[in-house]
Amino acid sequence: MTDAVVQIARDCLEAAETGTMTFPRIVGALADAGIESYRIDFCRAVATYYQADGTVFELSAPFAPFAVAKAFDAAAVAVAIRAAQTQAESYTYPGFCRTVTAAGCAGYLVSFSGRRALYVGRTGETHVERFPD
Repeated sequence: MTDAVVQIARDCLEAAETGTMTFPRIVGALADAGIESYRIDFCRAVATYYQADGTVFELSAPFAPFAVAKAFDAAAVAVAIRAAQTQAESYTYPGFCRTVTAAGCAGYLVSFSGRRALYVGRTGETHVERFPD
């Protein structure tokens, strides 16, 4: 891990929060930096990055930890994902985070090589979202 890779991850995390980069651009920047996957933990407000060489590092997320609903509503998570994918006029990443945590999502893992994101509830329920072609 280099300081440059950590800075790219930090910049992408901030860009998601402020809406200055789209998800596809963030994915491209992180993958180009050698990051293979990342995980967002809403309960701890932490982003964990995993590099192809086995290096792992964490960054504090710019949002406060969220209260996660007990029940996992995969359909509501999917609706929030669609709004993000289509860049709906009302879409913001902070709004997405509030919506999915209210739907019981405690965090998610994005795998670039697996071309999917896995959304996880407090009791292990999941919703798998494959990257669009």
